[in-house]
Amino acid sequence: MAPAVLYLLLFSIYPLFYSVNVAFTTTTAGRVGFTLANFTRLVHDRLFFISLLQTAVFTLAALAIEFVAGLTLALAADAAARHGLPFLKQVRALLLIPMLLPPVVAAVVWRLIYNPDFGVLNGTLKTLGVDTSHLTWIAGESSAMLSVIIVDVWQWTPLMFLLLLAGLQALPVEPFEAALVDGATYWQTLTRVTLPLLRPVIAVAALLRAMDLLRVFDSIFILTNGGPGFATETASLFIYRTAFRFYDFGYAAVLSFVVLAVTTIMARGLLKVVMGKPA
Repeated sequence: MAPAVLYLLLFSIYPLFYSVNVAFTTTTAGRVGFTLANFTRLVHDRLFFISLLQTAVFTLAALAIEFVAGLTLALAADAAARHGLPFLKQVRALLLIPMLLPPVVAAVVWRLIYNPDFGVLNGTLKTLGVDTSHLTWIAGESSAMLSVIIVDVWQWTPLMFLLLLAGLQALPVEPFEAALVDGATYWQTLTRVTLPLLRPVIAVAALLRAMDLLRVFDSIFILTNGGPGFATETASLFIYRTAFRFYDFGYAAVLSFVVLAVTTIMARGLLKVVMGKPA
């Protein structure tokens, strides 16, 4: 167990205690002392709370779309497998390709796709006769958030699909046979048999994606760098700028603990909603 314990000490335990120490200390005239200034400053930081709100909007929108799309694809793939349709493995492999790309690579590719002058998206729309002069995608304040959500949905819906498909294929067949004998419709079987049995898998999949979405950084940093203006500034980007652009590490540590608390609360709330009982 020694290597694992050493890894935890170096990369988890020590950074945690160090960040707590940084959050409560200040350096003035070469002297280091205890302070609560970083916490009192947080109360009046309007921009940080805006970034938290935008993080919540991004998380909820992307998670909802990814869940619906992933569940739809999983149900279709499960039905195809039960009917023995050909080329199912090849289609499944194609669906998983976006998830295998590093987020930075995917963001660079989508940045080129979104380019209003020579991007593939506007170029395709032009050939279809659509006026693209107003379509700026990641450069427009009204469309930037939607654009980064689309990129996340494109890349991470395959993960939701894979988890839900594995859950569907592990479900027992007896409840479905009973529903068929009772004359239940497809919708009744889905809402009263499939989804209730799938709740634990849905909870795990939603929790994994929610935690990733709440701390998203790389893709938005490459796509918009938080812009235009403050339109796509998330909490992770705000903390990054506070620490590494303004070198305010104490305040950045406090903001990180706030994000950790928000993530914990949202995770418990999500589990309660999905599982129908307290987490």
